[in-house]
Amino acid sequence: MSSTGNTTITLQLQLPASDFALSNAEFERLRELVREHTGIALSEAKRQLVYGRLARRLRALRIDNFADYIKVLEAGDGPELEEFVNAVTTNLTSFFREPHHFEFMASQMLPALMKRNPAARKMRIWCCAASTGEEPYSIAMVLREAQQQLMGWDVKLLATDLDSAVLATGEKGVYSGERFKGMDPRRMARFFEKGGGTQAGKLRAKDELRNLITFRQLNLMRDWPMRGPFDAIFCRNVIIYFDKPTQRELFERMARLQRPGDFLFLGHSESLYRVSDRYELIGRTIYRRLDN
Repeated sequence: MSSTGNTTITLQLQLPASDFALSNAEFERLRELVREHTGIALSEAKRQLVYGRLARRLRALRIDNFADYIKVLEAGDGPELEEFVNAVTTNLTSFFREPHHFEFMASQMLPALMKRNPAARKMRIWCCAASTGEEPYSIAMVLREAQQQLMGWDVKLLATDLDSAVLATGEKGVYSGERFKGMDPRRMARFFEKGGGTQAGKLRAKDELRNLITFRQLNLMRDWPMRGPFDAIFCRNVIIYFDKPTQRELFERMARLQRPGDFLFLGHSESLYRVSDRYELIGRTIYRRLDN
């Protein structure tokens, strides 16, 4: 409020999103909904993250409290449920993240698979947390670099994610220049083309990469339409968000989509210790499907 002479002016300030109230009971219900629809077990430490991301949804819907927003989510599988899932899922990724996996893929996995399946000449790989696409494109680059050895092979890569928004980014295959920091410039020049006009400063994946990858939305907690088998599954930096029972169920389902000798890649802080006996550890967070 300010005063000028006899005139009093009242300033009406818009309240920031942080002024939405979120009770403990409401936060617990949101955690239950996240667990129900994604399998992710959110800790109390994620309260501020959830608060900040969902406050944007309240503003977009012009809802002024979390209680009413929860009612929208509980109403069923409407469009807001997808927005909710997209908001609370974390998507941290980069090209050739955890590079030892891609080195193993090129030097050991691909030769082993080609030796094992010389007659079938078919290879199927699943990246189950594709995010904005950097991981599946990294896999595709390794495959294209081995194209002389894979000549005549039918190779396909399935890239799935729960978040429809990040999948759309992956499908477009267009990235800003800073996303390529640390990538070998020769790879960047070979597999990406520079944009012009409104796309200046960005790079787009070339068709030889894009043609290898099929992007599909998939909730790991729901039914899986694919039947496999998959020679390799990249399930990296996913299970850290799941509790142990969910992890056990997830890898049992994956094991049914793989044959003995097939490969499984996890994130750097993940392990199958006391989770699954269907795989053996053969490298740094690299597993092979057992004959059981």
